[in-house]
Amino acid sequence: MTLTLDALIGILGKPAVGDGVAELALVAAPLWIAVLVGLFVGWAWRPRWAASLVGGEKASLGGRRLPPSKTSSVDSLKAQLPSSISSPVSGKSFGKEENMAVVSPADGESEKLAVTEEDLEHLCQLVEVTDGGPVWHKMMDRSLPSMSYQAWRRDPKVGPSQYRSRTVFEDATPEIVRDFFWDDEFRIKNGWDDMLLYHEILKECPKTGTAVVHWIRKFPFFCSDREYTIGRRIWDLGRTYYCVTKGVPCHSVPRRNKPRRVDLYYSSWCIRAVESRRGDGQLTACEVLLFHHEDMGIPREIAKLGVRQGMWGCVKRIEPGLRAYQIARRSDEPLSRSAVMAQINTKLNADDLRSSEVGTCSSLEIVEAEKQKHWAGNIPKFLVIGGAVALACTLDHGLLTKAVIFGVARRFAKQGRRL
Repeated sequence: MTLTLDALIGILGKPAVGDGVAELALVAAPLWIAVLVGLFVGWAWRPRWAASLVGGEKASLGGRRLPPSKTSSVDSLKAQLPSSISSPVSGKSFGKEENMAVVSPADGESEKLAVTEEDLEHLCQLVEVTDGGPVWHKMMDRSLPSMSYQAWRRDPKVGPSQYRSRTVFEDATPEIVRDFFWDDEFRIKNGWDDMLLYHEILKECPKTGTAVVHWIRKFPFFCSDREYTIGRRIWDLGRTYYCVTKGVPCHSVPRRNKPRRVDLYYSSWCIRAVESRRGDGQLTACEVLLFHHEDMGIPREIAKLGVRQGMWGCVKRIEPGLRAYQIARRSDEPLSRSAVMAQINTKLNADDLRSSEVGTCSSLEIVEAEKQKHWAGNIPKFLVIGGAVALACTLDHGLLTKAVIFGVARRFAKQGRRL
């Protein structure tokens, strides 16, 4: 900055106006070139979620529960999980899939189950770390007096980053924790998951407990909200619960511009009793292994930064929510429909599951965290600033939005200088 001021003072001190103008042009030209290049790169890089914020009607969420729009056209979705994985579940216990019962049938037609044994097999591979994916890198280890939490991340070559976490709740049963995570009504009533704005059970199978639910989740002010159509189902292996939720097609919910549909979504748990950290040998604690990834329409590096910064703030809200849920259940409050569905499980025997030979990973390949690299350090500062200009102009003309974006860009640029 001092050098720039000295240069300007020197230029203004020139006796001839023409000389001063020429000198100013020489000083300003590189700056303008850098800004233009940054604008071009930023505009070309502009993600779809930023483009979707230009124009269109503002989604109105007058309350926590909103009915889905009926004015948009219907687009077909793609199933998100692999469907060609050899199943470790023997056929002797399951047979053919039951039909899905529709809660509010429009045409009386039934549909196949949204979550199948292939999804159970995939979750078992994730739990046993035999799915053949990249190794997991540890990114967090935190604890509260009655809860401990660890998290890992891995980055596949294609698709969003994937997250694995292990949470242990003291003095909690697997059944209560299972119902707690399934109970959408309590999520909104208690507010422990303050991102959930709306939920509705679209379809359910009273025999297997399989359901298709519709969610609308709140995202930060610079993003549109997101909606999900999620299939979910629970298997019970001797009080070890395999809970699968994933994005599924649902033609009864029209696709809209806002909230934006998240097609690729996977979030599944393995819930089981473990020994308390008090060391008394009693299985009075509950372990939850969570596997999660979704394509939110945000560039991977930005999504990783956001998840890392906000992860613990979200996780530590779960523990008081669970304790409130335990109190509510002890008071014999009526169960919500979601909690009732959580208690309808597909029973498994130990012989029903056999070890999968797919994959090359082992549990030893969950490694400690690598030294974090600031991805902004590899980006020239003028590209960051120019990209921020393009993004700010794309989003809206509000000063607050622009200030936040420029602040983030300046922070990244400073990190780049330190590296």
